[in-house]
Amino acid sequence: MTRLLSSALAALLALGVSAAAPLPTMAADMPAATTYQATYPSACTEGWVLRAISQRFRHQVRHVPNLPDVGISDFQGIYTNRYLPAGEDRPIGRTYCGATALMSDGRGRNIWYLVEEGQGFASIGDNVEFCVAGFDRWFVYNGLCRVLH
Repeated sequence: MTRLLSSALAALLALGVSAAAPLPTMAADMPAATTYQATYPSACTEGWVLRAISQRFRHQVRHVPNLPDVGISDFQGIYTNRYLPAGEDRPIGRTYCGATALMSDGRGRNIWYLVEEGQGFASIGDNVEFCVAGFDRWFVYNGLCRVLH
């Protein structure tokens, strides 16, 4: 239900409809991290984000040769690494996150992920990119997942 509401809100915003006009704030009034925490505090812990990572990771280990056949059982120690809000110089808002992924083999591995605002299918909803330490066999995220730190 939350995903449906998010999609509907994104569609309304894409059409230029807004529920309320935000008050302008000056840069010195509030730091970006505080604004982020007040408006979208749980991007890193959203259930749909964690489910998407788990499902896509399972697909990855099945289709990339020489990866161990494990899955993500749970996430621990989830934190927001940084938030880059959308602006004139940066059209896409990004939230960088980190956690420990508990694997089905009992091991814990570092995981880093990125939530990109408005980059879902047809620009509706958000997109998630992730990297689990030791599972980036083709160095998509620059080895040791450095692109997502």
